[in-house]
Amino acid sequence: MRLILGNCNYSSWSLRTWLIARHAEVAFEELRIPLYEPDSRTALQAYCPAGKVPVLEDGVLRVWDSLAIAEYLAERHTSLWPRASAARARARSMCAEMHAGFAALRDELPMNCRRTPGRVAVSARCGADIDRVVELWDECLADGTGPWLFADWSIVDAFFAPVALRLHTYAIPVADLTQTYVDKQLNDPFVQEWCARGAAEIEVIEVAEKPVAAPAA
Repeated sequence: MRLILGNCNYSSWSLRTWLIARHAEVAFEELRIPLYEPDSRTALQAYCPAGKVPVLEDGVLRVWDSLAIAEYLAERHTSLWPRASAARARARSMCAEMHAGFAALRDELPMNCRRTPGRVAVSARCGADIDRVVELWDECLADGTGPWLFADWSIVDAFFAPVALRLHTYAIPVADLTQTYVDKQLNDPFVQEWCARGAAEIEVIEVAEKPVAAPAA
Protein backbone atom coordinates (compact mmCIF):
# COMPACT_ATOMS: atom_id res chain seq x y z
CA MET A 1 0.00 0.00 0.00
CA ARG A 2 0.97 3.63 -0.41
CA LEU A 3 -0.42 6.77 1.23
CA ILE A 4 -0.32 10.09 -0.59
CA LEU A 5 -0.14 12.75 2.11
CA GLY A 6 0.23 16.50 2.54
CA ASN A 7 2.50 18.41 4.91
CA CYS A 8 2.85 16.80 8.33
CA ASN A 9 2.79 20.22 9.94
CA TYR A 10 -0.49 21.37 8.46
CA SER A 11 -2.51 18.50 6.97
CA SER A 12 -4.95 17.25 9.59
CA TRP A 13 -6.68 14.82 7.22
CA SER A 14 -3.34 13.27 6.28
CA LEU A 15 -2.59 12.80 9.97
CA ARG A 16 -5.89 11.02 10.58
CA THR A 17 -5.34 8.44 7.87
CA TRP A 18 -1.67 7.96 8.72
CA LEU A 19 -2.53 7.32 12.38
CA ILE A 20 -5.09 4.69 11.43
CA ALA A 21 -2.58 2.88 9.23
CA ARG A 22 0.12 3.03 11.91
CA HIS A 23 -2.14 1.81 14.72
CA ALA A 24 -3.32 -1.03 12.47
CA GLU A 25 0.32 -1.93 11.78
CA VAL A 26 -0.29 -1.71 8.05
CA ALA A 27 2.82 -1.88 5.87
CA PHE A 28 2.77 1.12 3.55
CA GLU A 29 4.95 3.55 1.68
CA GLU A 30 4.43 7.31 1.71
CA LEU A 31 4.42 10.01 -0.92
CA ARG A 32 4.37 13.53 0.53
CA ILE A 33 3.09 16.35 -1.66
CA PRO A 34 3.43 19.79 -0.01
CA LEU A 35 0.18 21.75 -0.14
CA TYR A 36 -0.59 25.30 -1.33
CA GLU A 37 2.38 25.47 -3.65
CA PRO A 38 2.09 26.47 -7.33
CA ASP A 39 2.20 22.89 -8.63
CA SER A 40 0.46 21.20 -5.69
CA ARG A 41 -2.95 20.72 -7.29
CA THR A 42 -1.50 19.36 -10.53
CA ALA A 43 0.67 16.93 -8.60
CA LEU A 44 -2.27 15.81 -6.45
CA GLN A 45 -4.59 15.33 -9.43
CA ALA A 46 -2.28 12.60 -10.70
CA TYR A 47 -3.56 10.54 -7.76
CA CYS A 48 -6.99 12.07 -7.07
CA PRO A 49 -9.02 14.12 -9.57
CA ALA A 50 -10.34 16.20 -6.67
CA GLY A 51 -6.78 17.33 -6.00
CA LYS A 52 -6.91 16.53 -2.30
CA VAL A 53 -5.14 14.34 0.24
CA PRO A 54 -5.10 11.73 1.62
CA VAL A 55 -5.23 8.99 -0.99
CA LEU A 56 -4.58 5.30 -0.35
CA GLU A 57 -3.19 3.13 -3.15
CA ASP A 58 -3.61 -0.62 -2.81
CA GLY A 59 -2.30 -2.14 -5.99
CA VAL A 60 -4.34 -0.64 -8.83
CA LEU A 61 -7.07 0.52 -6.44
CA ARG A 62 -7.13 4.12 -5.23
CA VAL A 63 -9.26 5.13 -2.25
CA TRP A 64 -9.62 8.83 -1.48
CA ASP A 65 -11.18 10.72 1.42
CA SER A 66 -10.12 9.97 4.98
CA LEU A 67 -13.42 8.41 6.03
CA ALA A 68 -13.49 6.07 3.04
CA ILE A 69 -9.88 5.07 3.69
CA ALA A 70 -10.68 4.44 7.36
CA GLU A 71 -13.52 2.10 6.44
CA TYR A 72 -11.39 0.34 3.82
CA LEU A 73 -8.69 -0.39 6.38
CA ALA A 74 -11.25 -1.37 9.03
CA GLU A 75 -12.58 -4.10 6.73
CA ARG A 76 -9.16 -5.74 7.04
CA HIS A 77 -8.42 -4.79 10.64
CA THR A 78 -11.61 -5.17 12.67
CA SER A 79 -9.99 -3.85 15.85
CA LEU A 80 -10.05 -0.33 14.39
CA TRP A 81 -13.68 0.17 15.47
CA PRO A 82 -15.10 -0.56 18.95
CA ARG A 83 -16.25 -4.15 19.32
CA ALA A 84 -19.79 -3.52 20.61
CA SER A 85 -22.38 -2.63 17.97
CA ALA A 86 -23.78 0.37 19.87
CA ALA A 87 -20.30 1.74 20.51
CA ARG A 88 -19.36 1.30 16.84
CA ALA A 89 -22.47 3.19 15.79
CA ARG A 90 -21.69 6.05 18.15
CA ALA A 91 -18.04 6.16 17.10
CA ARG A 92 -19.07 6.29 13.44
CA SER A 93 -21.53 9.08 14.20
CA MET A 94 -18.80 11.08 15.92
CA CYS A 95 -16.42 10.57 12.99
CA ALA A 96 -19.11 11.68 10.54
CA GLU A 97 -19.78 14.81 12.59
CA MET A 98 -16.07 15.59 12.70
CA HIS A 99 -15.75 14.91 8.98
CA ALA A 100 -18.59 17.20 7.98
CA GLY A 101 -18.66 19.85 10.69
CA PHE A 102 -16.67 22.19 12.90
CA ALA A 103 -15.94 24.63 10.07
CA ALA A 104 -15.22 27.59 12.37
CA LEU A 105 -12.74 25.57 14.44
CA ARG A 106 -10.94 24.47 11.26
CA ASP A 107 -10.82 27.98 9.82
CA GLU A 108 -9.81 29.88 12.94
CA LEU A 109 -7.50 27.31 14.51
CA PRO A 110 -5.63 25.65 11.62
CA MET A 111 -3.42 22.71 12.49
CA ASN A 112 0.17 23.79 12.97
CA CYS A 113 2.26 21.23 14.85
CA ARG A 114 5.34 23.41 15.22
CA ARG A 115 3.59 26.53 16.47
CA THR A 116 4.65 27.65 19.96
CA PRO A 117 1.51 27.21 22.09
CA GLY A 118 -0.31 30.46 22.74
CA ARG A 119 -3.82 31.88 22.81
CA VAL A 120 -5.63 33.53 19.94
CA ALA A 121 -8.99 35.24 19.96
CA VAL A 122 -11.82 33.00 18.71
CA SER A 123 -15.29 33.83 17.49
CA ALA A 124 -18.52 32.71 19.14
CA ARG A 125 -18.91 30.14 16.34
CA CYS A 126 -15.48 28.68 17.01
CA GLY A 127 -16.19 28.65 20.74
CA ALA A 128 -19.40 26.72 20.07
CA ASP A 129 -17.45 24.19 17.99
CA ILE A 130 -14.97 23.70 20.83
CA ASP A 131 -17.81 23.26 23.31
CA ARG A 132 -19.38 20.61 21.08
CA VAL A 133 -16.10 18.70 20.79
CA VAL A 134 -15.69 18.76 24.56
CA GLU A 135 -19.27 17.56 24.98
CA LEU A 136 -18.67 14.60 22.66
CA TRP A 137 -15.44 13.64 24.38
CA ASP A 138 -16.77 13.99 27.91
CA GLU A 139 -19.83 11.86 27.15
CA CYS A 140 -17.44 9.04 26.19
CA LEU A 141 -14.91 9.60 28.97
CA ALA A 142 -17.28 10.17 31.88
CA ASP A 143 -17.73 6.46 32.60
CA GLY A 144 -14.03 6.13 33.36
CA THR A 145 -13.40 3.21 30.98
CA GLY A 146 -10.81 5.26 28.99
CA PRO A 147 -8.09 6.12 28.35
CA TRP A 148 -9.37 6.49 24.78
CA LEU A 149 -12.87 7.55 23.77
CA PHE A 150 -14.11 3.95 23.60
CA ALA A 151 -11.63 2.37 26.03
CA ASP A 152 -9.20 1.05 23.38
CA TRP A 153 -7.79 3.23 20.63
CA SER A 154 -10.04 3.35 17.56
CA ILE A 155 -10.65 5.31 14.37
CA VAL A 156 -12.59 7.98 16.24
CA ASP A 157 -9.45 8.82 18.22
CA ALA A 158 -7.61 9.36 14.94
CA PHE A 159 -10.34 11.70 13.75
CA PHE A 160 -10.10 13.82 16.89
CA ALA A 161 -6.29 13.76 17.21
CA PRO A 162 -5.86 16.99 15.18
CA VAL A 163 -8.43 18.69 17.40
CA ALA A 164 -6.49 17.70 20.50
CA LEU A 165 -3.39 19.19 18.87
CA ARG A 166 -5.29 22.40 18.18
CA LEU A 167 -6.48 22.71 21.78
CA HIS A 168 -2.85 22.36 22.86
CA THR A 169 -1.36 24.61 20.19
CA TYR A 170 -3.81 27.44 20.82
CA ALA A 171 -3.77 26.96 24.61
CA ILE A 172 -7.53 26.51 24.84
CA PRO A 173 -8.49 26.10 28.52
CA VAL A 174 -10.52 22.95 29.19
CA ALA A 175 -11.65 21.01 32.25
CA ASP A 176 -9.50 18.25 33.74
CA LEU A 177 -11.38 15.38 32.07
CA THR A 178 -10.89 16.89 28.63
CA GLN A 179 -7.27 17.83 29.34
CA THR A 180 -6.53 14.24 30.33
CA TYR A 181 -7.66 13.12 26.89
CA VAL A 182 -5.69 15.89 25.16
CA ASP A 183 -2.59 14.75 27.06
CA LYS A 184 -3.25 11.13 26.05
CA GLN A 185 -3.29 12.19 22.42
CA LEU A 186 -0.13 14.30 22.79
CA ASN A 187 1.68 11.34 24.38
CA ASP A 188 0.74 8.87 21.64
CA PRO A 189 4.10 7.85 20.11
CA PHE A 190 2.66 8.04 16.60
CA VAL A 191 1.30 11.55 17.18
CA GLN A 192 4.68 12.56 18.56
CA GLU A 193 6.44 11.09 15.51
CA TRP A 194 4.13 12.98 13.16
CA CYS A 195 4.64 16.26 15.03
CA ALA A 196 8.42 15.80 15.00
CA ARG A 197 8.29 15.36 11.26
CA GLY A 198 6.12 18.46 10.96
CA ALA A 199 8.58 20.47 13.01
CA ALA A 200 11.37 19.48 10.62
CA GLU A 201 9.53 20.61 7.50
CA ILE A 202 10.57 23.83 5.81
CA GLU A 203 7.37 24.81 3.98
CA VAL A 204 5.30 27.68 5.36
CA ILE A 205 1.58 28.08 4.68
CA GLU A 206 0.92 31.65 5.72
CA VAL A 207 -2.82 31.28 6.39
CA ALA A 208 -2.02 28.65 9.04
CA GLU A 209 0.51 30.81 10.86
CA LYS A 210 -1.71 32.48 13.45
CA PRO A 211 0.04 35.06 15.66
CA VAL A 212 -0.36 34.86 19.42
CA ALA A 213 -2.98 37.28 20.68
CA ALA A 214 -1.76 40.18 22.77
CA PRO A 215 -2.58 39.84 26.48
CA ALA A 216 -5.56 41.79 27.74
CA ALA A 217 -4.75 45.18 29.24
